[in-house]
Amino acid sequence: MIFVFGSNLIGVHGAGAALYAVRFHGAISGQGIGMQGSSYAIPTKDERFRSLHSTEIEGYVEDFIQFAEDNPKLDFQVTKIGCGLAGFQDKQIAPLFDRAPKNCYFDEAWEPYFMSNHPYWGSF
Repeated sequence: MIFVFGSNLIGVHGAGAALYAVRFHGAISGQGIGMQGSSYAIPTKDERFRSLHSTEIEGYVEDFIQFAEDNPKLDFQVTKIGCGLAGFQDKQIAPLFDRAPKNCYFDEAWEPYFMSNHPYWGSF
């Protein structure tokens, strides 16, 4: 399963799910966007570690959703990106993923925020 985590644009993966991605899923220092090892980075912070605007995050989420649709043989374990160090609330970020394909599995804490039925993996 591909581990999907929130990152920053310069790829400093020093804490939380990003550090976990480095240690256990091949995330690459210096790469803040996209597939790397058995992980996928979605930026939620900029180069100075400031939270991105939600519309910017939405664009990166759309890119991820397209990637997941283009790779139906891969399964994706999506963490609650942006809801830790970036400071967003679940209700702000979870709905951005509502149209994700069925090969995306979500933290069960996001279930109340989806209009569609999605599979869940548990909680990080």
